[in-house]
Amino acid sequence: MATTIETDLKEVLTKIDSRLEHIESGQADIKVSLARLDEKLDSVDKRVNGLESNQNRQIWVLIVAVIGAIVKFGFFPNP
Repeated sequence: MATTIETDLKEVLTKIDSRLEHIESGQADIKVSLARLDEKLDSVDKRVNGLESNQNRQIWVLIVAVIGAIVKFGFFPNP
């Protein structure tokens, strides 16, 4: 038993066109969001690089302080 569906081709094309427009607007929103995320990622990358350099300086200060304390108490003990 065959069923026939009678629909107006113009209605079908209108629905398809509206769905495509909806998809295109969603794609544009995604592109804008991606650009924002790229900017945020760049700023986070700069902040992480700043933290790494600050941490390296702090480690070297700690190493120098420990070596200085060892030298002071090793070569010049309290009387």
